[in-house]
Amino acid sequence: MSDASYTTLLTSTVAPGVLHVALNRPAQRNAMNKVFWRECLHLFTRLRTDTSTRCIIISGGVSPIFTAGLDLKDFASLAGDGEDKDGARRALVFKELVEGMQEAFSAVERCPQPVIAAVRGACIGAGLDLITACDIRLASPDAFFSLKEVDIGLAADVGTLQRLPKVVGNDSWVREIAYTARNFDAAEAERMGLARVVEGGPDRLMAEAVKLATLIASKSPIAVLGTKEVLNYSRDHTVAEGLKYVAVWNMAMTQTEDIPIAMQATLSKTKPVFSKL
Repeated sequence: MSDASYTTLLTSTVAPGVLHVALNRPAQRNAMNKVFWRECLHLFTRLRTDTSTRCIIISGGVSPIFTAGLDLKDFASLAGDGEDKDGARRALVFKELVEGMQEAFSAVERCPQPVIAAVRGACIGAGLDLITACDIRLASPDAFFSLKEVDIGLAADVGTLQRLPKVVGNDSWVREIAYTARNFDAAEAERMGLARVVEGGPDRLMAEAVKLATLIASKSPIAVLGTKEVLNYSRDHTVAEGLKYVAVWNMAMTQTEDIPIAMQATLSKTKPVFSKL
């Protein structure tokens, strides 16, 4: 799938069943403007019903960095939004804006297909919000990260504070980087469980992302979709609730033709071929 209708995103099929989504504002260091948030939500909502895509890669495209985060110039006009209204009404305008941005990255998280982030160079502010909504994060050795919002006078509000503690499982470290807005490098990100470092240059990073995505895309789409669904549900619920959920899920989904196809391939030591969703 490729789509020329987006201006801040560039999509291309890079392997069977694998869609590459490249951030596409290199002149602006892939800063996320208002158009980006709308296009991200639209694309990942569309992908929910795209049966030809089985795995997705998000990268910084041709830019030497992943993203500089929120486009502050584009959002500077917010100071005047609703200036004819009282404080409470201006607050409601802001709340609606933030909820729309949150929904864009929640659409990435809810996307049935696994999403792999391939990060090189800087991944600042909203970039962390984006990659923590992804399933898997790969990083080049030159990658560095920062939760920058306190440096511009606000609390991060698009998902990092909610998702990052669950991704890394270290509340103290999350609070440290959130309170200080300090940079941390790829080695620290790997040590804390945020990302896996792929040695070599940007070509090696993308090659590893495509290799991993291709392997995922070769599996039963029913099994992969179900695994992602159950993992996300279990992360946000108790063990008992997660067990009940997967029992009900598999009660229906084990009726798939993919199970006998996979079993036969295992017995005959051949590569299974699965239908689209």
